[in-house]
Amino acid sequence: MARPRTRAGEGPAAARAAAPRVVTLPPPRTGTPRRRQTVLLGLALSLLVLFTGRLVYVQGLQGAEIAAVAMDKRLHTVAIPGDRGDILDRDGDVLATSVERYDLVVNQEQFGQVVPDEPGALETAALEAATRLGEMLGVDPQSLALKLMGTDKFVYLSKGVTPDVYRQVRDLQIAGISGERTTDRLYPEGTTGGNIVGFVGGEGFGQAGLEQVFEDVLAGRPGSETYEQGARGQRIPGGLEELVPAVPGQDVQLTIDRDLQHMAQAALDEQVAATGAAWGVVQVVDVRTGEILVLADSGTTDPNAPTSAAASRAVAAVYEPGSTAKVVAMAAALETGIATPTSQYVVPYQYTTPNGQTFKDSHEHPDEKLTLNGILAQSSNTGTVMVGQNLPPQVRHDYMSRFGFGTKTGVGLPGESRGLLHDAEDWDGRTAYAVLFGQGVGVTTLQSTQVFATLANRGLRVQPHVVAGTYDADGTFHPTPTSEPVQVVSPETADTVLRMLESAVAEGTGSNAAVPGYRIAGKTGTAQAWEEGGVQKIVASFVGIAPADEPRLAVNVALYDPKSSIYGGDVAAPVFSEVTAHALRSLGIPPSGTPPELFATTWE
Repeated sequence: MARPRTRAGEGPAAARAAAPRVVTLPPPRTGTPRRRQTVLLGLALSLLVLFTGRLVYVQGLQGAEIAAVAMDKRLHTVAIPGDRGDILDRDGDVLATSVERYDLVVNQEQFGQVVPDEPGALETAALEAATRLGEMLGVDPQSLALKLMGTDKFVYLSKGVTPDVYRQVRDLQIAGISGERTTDRLYPEGTTGGNIVGFVGGEGFGQAGLEQVFEDVLAGRPGSETYEQGARGQRIPGGLEELVPAVPGQDVQLTIDRDLQHMAQAALDEQVAATGAAWGVVQVVDVRTGEILVLADSGTTDPNAPTSAAASRAVAAVYEPGSTAKVVAMAAALETGIATPTSQYVVPYQYTTPNGQTFKDSHEHPDEKLTLNGILAQSSNTGTVMVGQNLPPQVRHDYMSRFGFGTKTGVGLPGESRGLLHDAEDWDGRTAYAVLFGQGVGVTTLQSTQVFATLANRGLRVQPHVVAGTYDADGTFHPTPTSEPVQVVSPETADTVLRMLESAVAEGTGSNAAVPGYRIAGKTGTAQAWEEGGVQKIVASFVGIAPADEPRLAVNVALYDPKSSIYGGDVAAPVFSEVTAHALRSLGIPPSGTPPELFATTWE
């Protein structure tokens, strides 16, 4: 069926076009324009008040606090070390001192900031700078270049460079590189006095010897420098700068004579090697003042490269004094009136005490007619027991204690031992007699020397010391305080024992200790020392006084476990002679003016 035709302009499209258009209008406005302006203005004013209030709060109320926080972030403080005081010998010669040094550092950000932002430019610049620096610092340029690159603000390049090297580095004007002042401890005399001086550790604190004991005196008080720095660590020109000066430490002056110390150490080391001894010590003390001129240990460590922090054996090692302690028994016998220098005894090789204890001399011999002086000169154990048995045990103990046994000398060195002196009531039946000839009691070298120094000083015991005093910042000298002197025995008793000791050198076991031109009084010793596990060693020693007519010096030489001979007269006395002769000449002490008047050693 045919579809009806449609005329042009007719149909659905035409119908839609002919329909009326519907337009949607926005909702009508409410209020008036003035009201809307008022609301907007109120909102703007509210925001303005809010921001203004915040600004006032920040700048007015919190301004100082915020500024302070910002300033704190910009401030950088660098410590300035207080130079450590010097250690000097008795004549002012330097044994320990601090020298100026610098630690070189780099701010990697600052270094990279001046390098063009091109591929490989930073590596090239770093290697060029490291090559120039490496020649001055003696450092491999490749490893140094790696330290220049990065983003860290503080990297160490080299520590402890000398001022000359630091100035050369500074003249290169390499961006980011600066130096921090520090100090280094040096010991110009090396091993000389190393056992006394000690050393400082890597952090700058005393680790041994007087460096440790006088840490608070020697150490300076550090200062500081504070300045403003930028975001990359650069100093802000014209910014805040504050300087707190460092305060140097005080100098410590010793009683030690550097030249005598050096000579004694050399002589001691030579004898230790010659005798096969494990170690040895030498002490020289001024008997009038207690000043120690020499305190030498064999094999002393070099404080510049220390291998040990052990205390000096002269103050720390304890051993039986042996025959050198017989002078205490002799002084007690004279002081209490039980004998005189010429009292007569028939002395056997072997003697048994009333309680059944048997003692022998070092060498077998027939009965000998000896005076008290002869018993000391020949170093007879049996004769000493025969005399000393007349002293009550407590009296024997009291005299040893008064001479300083069992008590620290107060010399001022670390590690000092008080020795070993048991109460008299704790002595067994043998010890009560053995102490008379130096067994059953333990002493240090300083304590043994102190006995002879006391006798040389007419019975007056003065405190031995190794530090003369200190110098404060303005150069004022402060002497080391010492304890009050103690009169141990009468001057007459001391003079008599000293005269008896001359026989021990002139006619007895100490002939190798003689010094040409000078009268010498002294005593040999062969003593025991006990190690762990009950191992027994021998200490061979000689302690003497020079000159005997005008006493100035007490000198003690002790060798531990010598192999060539166990007798002090053989191994220790020769060192005594060498050291004493050198000391007498060095100090300008005149030779003896009169010959000795010796007591008889035998009788008929």
